Amino acid sequence: MSDIPKVFAYVFEGNATARAIPVDQALHHLPGGSGTAFTWVHLDRASGDTPKLLEMAGLDRFVIEALTADETRPRCTVHGDGVLLNLRGVNLNPGAEPEDMISIRFWIEEIRVISVGLRPLSATGDMLDAMERQQAPATPGSLVAGYAVRLADRAEPTVAKLNERIDVLEEQTLDEKKVVERGQLANVRRSAIVLRRYMFPQRDALSTLEIEDMKWLVDRDRSRLREAAERVTRLGEELDAIRDRAQVVHDQIMDRRAETMNRQMLILSIVAALFLPLGMVTGLLGVNVGGIPGADNPWAFEILCAVLVVVGAAQVWLFKRIGLF
Repeated sequence: MSDIPKVFAYVFEGNATARAIPVDQALHHLPGGSGTAFTWVHLDRASGDTPKLLEMAGLDRFVIEALTADETRPRCTVHGDGVLLNLRGVNLNPGAEPEDMISIRFWIEEIRVISVGLRPLSATGDMLDAMERQQAPATPGSLVAGYAVRLADRAEPTVAKLNERIDVLEEQTLDEKKVVERGQLANVRRSAIVLRRYMFPQRDALSTLEIEDMKWLVDRDRSRLREAAERVTRLGEELDAIRDRAQVVHDQIMDRRAETMNRQMLILSIVAALFLPLGMVTGLLGVNVGGIPGADNPWAFEILCAVLVVVGAAQVWLFKRIGLF
């Protein structure tokens, strides 16, 4: 991820090639300007120069604030002749949590695309690699649609790993000898919930862009946007399934704990029931008052022990007869 530049600009001339140009020059490729197909400018939101560069590009205050906002959810908004599109991708940076999704914001016009991001996204690197292989997009719509597809592609392995983790936990619940760690289950549920929070709004944003009447969106671009929206929908449905399966595993864990506790309480109750009459008899014989039977009989203790054994055996037989154990 470290090799993805934070700021760059390319010009696309419609022949599947892209040429790097200075950012200042790219920002002045306004509609009706240079006659090139379109330009793509990517800026770093953490840089203090970004708002000035956006003003240099001729963007109004509404667009600048949307591109530089601290927090945002996926959305698509038509503004004049352009479109504001906010998307999110899984965080595949080293040491980061994938569910800590990274935001990327686009301002899309007929011959210019401006994107703003804070942290590097693998989808950006995928786009740059495709451009190096002479597979550059031909239109702004193609660029955004390709980016959206790559965001979905990068999210699929993360969702697949969550599926694998929940599969392992489900297998452990079926094996009574294995103990399911509730911490692992909680992590899976949290990841699924956080990822799902952005998947369905992203689907809506892509679907909205697909149906917008923008002349720079051709049929092929709309088809790819539809494909990206369908992939995001499928990922969201899988995350729903993972969340539901995690709830089932949690219920199974609680049922197993409740069953174990009930079994232990049953054992304790049987033991208490066994010793209750025995304790009552020995307690009565142990009171320090006159008239205790057998006090002068040398065989009284042996007789008492035999009586207690018989009473205990009778209780065991009775408990088995009524099905306590």
